[in-house]
Amino acid sequence: MKYPSLFFNLGFSVLGGLLLLFIVLPLVSTLLGATPEQYLSALADPEVLRSLGLTFGAAATATGLALVTGVPLAYILARRRFCGKRLVEALVNLPVIIPHTAAGVALLLVFGRRGMLGQWLTTAGLTFTDSFGGIVVGMLFVSLPFLVNMSRESFALVDEELERVAQIDGATAWGAFWLVSLPLAWRGIFGGAVMMWARGISEFGAVVILAYHPKIVPVLVYERFNGFGLEAAQPVSALLIVIAIAVFIFLRLVLLPESRKSS
Repeated sequence: MKYPSLFFNLGFSVLGGLLLLFIVLPLVSTLLGATPEQYLSALADPEVLRSLGLTFGAAATATGLALVTGVPLAYILARRRFCGKRLVEALVNLPVIIPHTAAGVALLLVFGRRGMLGQWLTTAGLTFTDSFGGIVVGMLFVSLPFLVNMSRESFALVDEELERVAQIDGATAWGAFWLVSLPLAWRGIFGGAVMMWARGISEFGAVVILAYHPKIVPVLVYERFNGFGLEAAQPVSALLIVIAIAVFIFLRLVLLPESRKSS
């Protein structure tokens, strides 16, 4: 009985290893392909620094907006039963399957200067075409499922009886949420926020159509590749990969200790 199990594990390990190799090779090739001088040159480039600050700031703004609106939605989806709940869950996940260039066109039709909402918002001084607001809208649309889904799963793991006990002791529904549910679910919410932020900084398709300018890092990489070739785009791409890896290491260091304690 041991030999079939050994061959089974070995076969699956080899197949899984091939997939991991497929992921790792391009990343390692990009990171090692740029020289230290190229990294330093990219970090000293004012355009790259502006683009990095813009990218991180827009992704953080989109994540903040999603926290304010997405966490309440996630709680409702985790705790309440209502007609159309499955439809709402499907709508939340739609940005995952819609091609992002198509999402950019759809957002332009709504938030563009002549769009459904854009024509009214422009008169109020809010513009989304080629602006910081347009970048935020693009990032928010494509990355919000990460925050809502992880928050919903975290709230679902919190025992509802704890909320009932808090309300019996005199807490309001808001108090039970704030003092019981949120502290117990914060780790998953935080993880979803980090995942959403990381997804936002990597967005290209939706942003490039709605707000080509000012340039976020993915747009800058695309422009430099088209204009100057692979050598010009590689250092900036490597910087973005390093930052993405650092985010995931941070996420693991923050979230894994709790899971180890609970296991």
